[in-house]
Amino acid sequence: MSEPAKTAPAPLKTSAFKVPGEGSSAAISVATIAALLLLWFVVTAAGWIKPLFLPSPQAVWQQFVEYATGTANDKPLWEHFVASILRVTAAFWLAFVTAVPVGIAMGMSRIARGIFDPPIEFYRPLPPLSYLPLIIIWFGIDELPKVLLIFLSCFAPLALAARSGMKSASQEQINAAYSMGASYGQVIRHVILPSALPEILIGMRIAIGFGWTTLVAAEMVAANVGLGQMVLNASNFLRTDIVIMGIVVIGVVAYAFDLFMRWVERRLVPWKGRM
Repeated sequence: MSEPAKTAPAPLKTSAFKVPGEGSSAAISVATIAALLLLWFVVTAAGWIKPLFLPSPQAVWQQFVEYATGTANDKPLWEHFVASILRVTAAFWLAFVTAVPVGIAMGMSRIARGIFDPPIEFYRPLPPLSYLPLIIIWFGIDELPKVLLIFLSCFAPLALAARSGMKSASQEQINAAYSMGASYGQVIRHVILPSALPEILIGMRIAIGFGWTTLVAAEMVAANVGLGQMVLNASNFLRTDIVIMGIVVIGVVAYAFDLFMRWVERRLVPWKGRM
């Protein structure tokens, strides 16, 4: 008898293959937040920690309601929010329009890399509070030093991300473009920059996070309005409930910006992670 013909195994569909554990983690995140809130409520209700050090969630919520409705002994929350948003937004976009071209130049030219790399790498690890006094001496206590401090915190990650992104295009892609008659400028525009875009968007996410991190330090410079100023002023009077409320607001706003940047990333570079 002749042996039955052996059929070749079906090819593995890589698009349908998923790593175990991947997928949406929204439910886990919601459960984690609920567990932390419950723990906070239990700890404060049982009196294990004094309200001076950790006020109850009800007290923090009450301060949020008073600031949101304008009944607190301070400026309403929307004034603090708008002032901080304007400072962070102005500094971030100013850093974007200057740092990304610098990073692109560093990724394409050894001369530009030699010029810009030392100062960026020198100040990048420095905490903003270390050069804040110098900025005050040079630029005074108006809005400029506040925006400048946030600008410096955003500049380095944007420049380094753009520089790293310029190396994302493979040599095969560049050679293929040249073989089809593309000029040097067209290669940069249609091959190198699209390849660098995912890295630049990641740098934007990191930079906006650094901007919000530096906000409190920036608003130490004789500010009379702003979320950071609200937190600092409350800490002087040991109003821990206002401090925690301000911290939560800053964190929620920063997280909303990060979600927005993720949405922009999905829209502009839908091919990321699918190659």
